[in-house]
Amino acid sequence: MSAETPAAAGQFTRRRLQFRAWRGERPFWAGLFVALGGLPIAYFPYANLQIGHLTLAMATTAGSGSLIIGVLLVVLGISLWFQKHVRVFAGVAAILLALVSIPVSNLGGFLIGFLLALIGGAMAVSWVPGEPPQAEPPLEGKGTDDAPEGLVPGTALPGIPGPGTAATDTTVPTPRGGPDDGNPSQAFMAPGAHDLSGTSPANGANGRHSAG
Repeated sequence: MSAETPAAAGQFTRRRLQFRAWRGERPFWAGLFVALGGLPIAYFPYANLQIGHLTLAMATTAGSGSLIIGVLLVVLGISLWFQKHVRVFAGVAAILLALVSIPVSNLGGFLIGFLLALIGGAMAVSWVPGEPPQAEPPLEGKGTDDAPEGLVPGTALPGIPGPGTAATDTTVPTPRGGPDDGNPSQAFMAPGAHDLSGTSPANGANGRHSAG
């Protein structure tokens, strides 16, 4: 294998991608069908068919009309490639010329050119240019990096160790037994916590004046 083979393959791939991009920006297949439809319409009235020793001339009295219709269809097909803004006019004109070719040019080139021009004209009328994809806007109320709203990324939450920080023991100590052990609602209440008078049964003094 020569050293130029990979370079040639890369050049072919690049050319193929360029042609694909060029083809996607215009009604390529519509123009191709319209141009191909004009060839049999213009050819058959001037062609001679050989059957053994017999020469059959398919020329008609409207041979010049067939040539004009065929040339116009080819021109419309090429115009669809390079002037895509005239696609509606070119498509309607191709459909009308295909219909006129039925009585003028041997049933529209034995229906071959008629069908090709008719399909190509319909494709040209229905073709619309594509729109480039648009970036979706960010959702409202969603912070960066999936962080809660109003929270700066990297801030440690209460009770949750931050990155690189050792986890601490957050176990709640079990209170010692007391006179209210049988009541679960008071299991975590310190002695004298329910005393609203400010006097603790532990020292018998008012908590507001114990400091003095």
